[in-house]
Amino acid sequence: MRKINTNQMEEISWNSPKGKFRGFGKEVSEGLGRKPGSTDLRERHPFDVEILRIAPGQIPYPYHSHSAQWEFYHVISGTGTVRHAAGRTPIEPGDAFLFEPGQPHQLINDGTADLVVYVVADNPIGESNYYPDSDKWAVRSPERRVIRSEALDYFDGEE
Repeated sequence: MRKINTNQMEEISWNSPKGKFRGFGKEVSEGLGRKPGSTDLRERHPFDVEILRIAPGQIPYPYHSHSAQWEFYHVISGTGTVRHAAGRTPIEPGDAFLFEPGQPHQLINDGTADLVVYVVADNPIGESNYYPDSDKWAVRSPERRVIRSEALDYFDGEE
């Protein structure tokens, strides 16, 4: 059995070059031994678990969909909004929701406290992402390539 205490895990942070996107997280699966970026099934888990924290007024990622990945979300604390193909839906503690492949989504903390969400993804090999707002694709590889018809920076067209 592998066991960790997420309260003792270091929180990572990320932000886009111009600051439009910012988030914090604890990569629980990596804490349990998953090797990031590995395509060796013995070194990866069948799902990824993250504790995502979004500060008030922040958006962690651009609006995007996945080609193969399912994502399950469970709100632990705080309030916010999920942007999706049908519009926007408010979220609060206890809410659980699911996005299947091809469904664009984005979490937004428009509340006054940190929004904390458990994220569970099924971690498929060969995953790519589509970004409707900037009409580009990200293809997962060791170098993470973002393309339209030429290679692009991840945040190109987002800020």
